[in-house]
Amino acid sequence: MGKLASRMSSFNESQTLAMARKSRELQAQGIDIISLSIGEPDFDTPNFIKESAKKAIDEGYTKYTPVAGVAALRKAVSEKFKRDNNINYTPEQIVISTGAKQSIANAVLALVDVGDEVIIPTPTWVSYVEIVKLAGGIPVYLNTNIEQDFKFTADQLQKKLTPKTKLLIFSSPCNPSGSVFTADELQAIANVIASQEELYVMSDEIYEHINFTGQHTSMASFANVYDRTITINGVSKGFAMTGWRIGFMGAPLWIAQACEKMQGQFTSGACSIAQMAAITAVLANPDVTKEMCKAFERRRDLMIKLLSEIPGFIINKPQGAFYIFPNVTAYYGKKIDGFEINNSSDLCMFLLHRAHVALVSGDAFGDDRCVRFSYATSDDKLIESVKRIKEALTILN
Repeated sequence: MGKLASRMSSFNESQTLAMARKSRELQAQGIDIISLSIGEPDFDTPNFIKESAKKAIDEGYTKYTPVAGVAALRKAVSEKFKRDNNINYTPEQIVISTGAKQSIANAVLALVDVGDEVIIPTPTWVSYVEIVKLAGGIPVYLNTNIEQDFKFTADQLQKKLTPKTKLLIFSSPCNPSGSVFTADELQAIANVIASQEELYVMSDEIYEHINFTGQHTSMASFANVYDRTITINGVSKGFAMTGWRIGFMGAPLWIAQACEKMQGQFTSGACSIAQMAAITAVLANPDVTKEMCKAFERRRDLMIKLLSEIPGFIINKPQGAFYIFPNVTAYYGKKIDGFEINNSSDLCMFLLHRAHVALVSGDAFGDDRCVRFSYATSDDKLIESVKRIKEALTILN
């Protein structure tokens, strides 16, 4: 076997994708696995969006697209930001990518230099840290806890700043906690960012439409940080279009142009047909997302009720996305057949093999005290999964 590049040892495999792979392997063996590990809506893409994709094929939209996206989609996203988020991004400030993950990678690689510090509040989505490492940046963790609903404060941010701090990356609604920042909380954070020269913020808003508070606030809507903010969004979560692979960013023009240059050497333009479908999605009345949002809110309430019946689980009430992130440390130190559960990974592997339920360990998200449940599946599967988990945990001693 040859030698891989050293960068391959500097970052880790996505733990959500790894757990999904292990689940599929057990399912292939005939084992009935209930997977609550992947962050994907179980709803189908709305028919009116699928029809626009069919029309695009019939009309011959099958050629290469401009690197930054087709003009009509960049214009549509610009209009969406004005309509929904009170942000004025021109089409030239929009870059369309193959999923929001690529938008994030483009921005980090374009902005973060070797040795730059990037503040990442934990718990955090698994790929932020690894993308920062690939760019040569230094992840600086800002730890939160369930008692504060996993939301960092302006004061906590201020204490983490150093002369090397270049970027803050966070999400709202948040993966994995489901936390949603209020306008007042974001304004306080914005004031800290504005007070620091050369400090930028990446606001990942991919779960914008899965928000149970009735109010989504975008960081770039605050005038004092508009020119410091990179807004990440896309169609995958709110419109159940995960496989279409369309994400987008709005950013200061010089950052958007750098991201276009970066993308031009990696993937070039995103899929032509998916972009035409995305135009239909982002221009649609946002009310089309409400039915799915209500279903997720109902499932959240179901999961809180079910998980609250498991002794030792500490649970808060997330206000968005489709995750619950309970503290499960009450089970650390417990044993079964010589196997001791010492951390979240041990607990997840125990539950996968004993209860046949796939979760993602909290250490993947920077908080080893917790595990992540995705409730993006049917009520019946949610009820059965918690029943299995409850029964499995009773045999530990």
